[in-house]
Amino acid sequence: MGSVRKASAWLGLVDDSDDERYYDDEYAEGPEPGDSWATNPRVRVADETAQEQGTRIATVTPDGFRDARGIGELFREGVPVIVNLTAMEPSDAKRVVDFAAGLTFGLRGSIERVANRVFLLTPADYKVVNGEPVGRVNGGFFNQS
Repeated sequence: MGSVRKASAWLGLVDDSDDERYYDDEYAEGPEPGDSWATNPRVRVADETAQEQGTRIATVTPDGFRDARGIGELFREGVPVIVNLTAMEPSDAKRVVDFAAGLTFGLRGSIERVANRVFLLTPADYKVVNGEPVGRVNGGFFNQS
């Protein structure tokens, strides 16, 4: 299994057991719209009235690569974005992940996979903490053995 294939499997874009299908590194180029972007109804921002940084999180479920600009605009405003790619074609999902990776790198943020084909983009001034308690002892409250 090649490194691109392994990376795609880790990102949840391809099934680990499906070794016969490979994806081209070339993206299908299509016409991109100009500056005629409209607010997307598939984008939800928690607490729309809040203007303070750190009080909003956006969830985006894009249908295609065209929705990537909305993700970028939210992220540039300093809003953490949860991107759910489960409804997308694998080729478009790969393009959105590439876009998001470049976006987070360019703005010194981070990207983290939180589920299969679901990613969290966090601006530079946010820190994602692990839900595991520090110094967790085996045999704790939920140990059923």
